[in-house]
Amino acid sequence: MPDLQTTHDQLKQALKSKRDQLTDTHSTRLHRAISWLNCAAQQQDDLDLQLISLWIALNACYAVDQGGSESLAERFAFQGFIEKLVSHDESKAIYACLWETYSGPVKALIKNPYVYGGFWQVKREDPNSEKWREGFNRLSVEALNHLSRQNVPELLGIVLDRLFVLRNQLIHGGATYQSQINREQVQDGAQLLSSLVPIMIEIMLNAESEDWGSIYYPVLKD
Repeated sequence: MPDLQTTHDQLKQALKSKRDQLTDTHSTRLHRAISWLNCAAQQQDDLDLQLISLWIALNACYAVDQGGSESLAERFAFQGFIEKLVSHDESKAIYACLWETYSGPVKALIKNPYVYGGFWQVKREDPNSEKWREGFNRLSVEALNHLSRQNVPELLGIVLDRLFVLRNQLIHGGATYQSQINREQVQDGAQLLSSLVPIMIEIMLNAESEDWGSIYYPVLKD
């Protein structure tokens, strides 16, 4: 797992040096994300809280205030964010993270039904049903194909969707704190986000001309 404190310090300094080149909205977005990266760095011995902090940092990066339903707006913003992010990833750092550095955790998340949203949707209706398997197997094959073919937007979307289910289990009280039952996926998720989130922030820092959208709850001046 990368040294998050060093990474935070480097990104904080990079933001400071580029602040004059950024809009207030973009600067605030990145400042918030980096602050939660710092929080995650303080949670090295608590994977549950570290994962939550890293997801908040990710959320700060992609959340766009489009008005209306936040959940619907967030889904559209998420898809657009991934496409923009990959288009500015000239060094292919995201793919290197997913394939070269953390291919093991990525494959483990893809093959884990407990972080597949469709599994829980089926089990809510019928605990004994196996109807989730068809969709799960199809998506798993698709994800592994995306991995081998370097289809980064599609692969990243599937990986983050699995991590979103894991995030929900923690945020909504669907898992016991520091439970041994979900340790493997929490550890894999924290490892992945510890590398992915800083990469995302750095890409956004260097793509200051891109329109990353309006932020939720902007800073209001008196």
